[in-house]
Amino acid sequence: MIGKTRRIPHIVGMPGLRDSIGSEIRRIFAEPGGQTIEISREDTGLFGPHSVSWQVHGDVTSMMIGGIASLLMQMLDPAVLAGVWDHSVFRQDMRGRLRRTAAFLARTTYGDRAQALGEIARIRRIHDHVRGTLPDGTPYEANDPQSLAWVHVTESLCFLDAYIRYRKPHMTLAERDRYLAEMAQIGRLLGADPVPYSYREAQRLIVKARPRLRFDERTREIADLLLNQPPSSPQLAPFHHMTMQAGVDLLPRWARSMHGLSISLPARIAVRGGTTGIAAITRWALAPGRTVRPAR
Repeated sequence: MIGKTRRIPHIVGMPGLRDSIGSEIRRIFAEPGGQTIEISREDTGLFGPHSVSWQVHGDVTSMMIGGIASLLMQMLDPAVLAGVWDHSVFRQDMRGRLRRTAAFLARTTYGDRAQALGEIARIRRIHDHVRGTLPDGTPYEANDPQSLAWVHVTESLCFLDAYIRYRKPHMTLAERDRYLAEMAQIGRLLGADPVPYSYREAQRLIVKARPRLRFDERTREIADLLLNQPPSSPQLAPFHHMTMQAGVDLLPRWARSMHGLSISLPARIAVRGGTTGIAAITRWALAPGRTVRPAR
């Protein structure tokens, strides 16, 4: 009797706890006003349910970690940073900016072809108006193929590397290549050039871009805003802080060095262990529902 009595609160409380955690996480990705991201599924879209992209982009924790790392990488490109500095509301509404990025990924990955292509066309129209001059007098524009290529390759590689580290450590090279080839469709449609079609090609593009990367006071300000933003709710504070640290840990050593960031070996072990646990809890909390729902 004692054993049964002690197990009852555990059994009864778990669904409520799971729903509570799941609701808080879904709120991060909600549209303004708290509405769920609407996904239209008249067909299988650009990739389809058997694609690697559906697997990678469906793992919330690794996507959050990859997103943090990719933003820290992207802002090292002076032209990309200038677009954010001069035209984005990132500094005033960082959470809203991140939600819009999540919505773009959800619609282009899981939406039908018409919705995905419409979302890409919408972003290109926005980019048409983003242009200006760098501090050294060099002109820039958001639709520049090289700038788009940097955003594309850093985003794709960081999402993939986070998924490998925290979800599928034995992911084959063929699966990695397939993911990059799938994501190349979006990169090309956005106007990026060059775009990688394999894991090794993506790594080579990163190396090739390094000579033009810079870190200055504007980079520092945007990075500090990203890394020091408060959690969306007290309940998500452990998830928030751990994913931030895991995002920094995911960076290549040279990128951490450019940002003036470091992580000791004991801290790295703690972050990876803690994040692995949080990732498992997140998957458990989100298992009964979805972060997106089909449009009616």
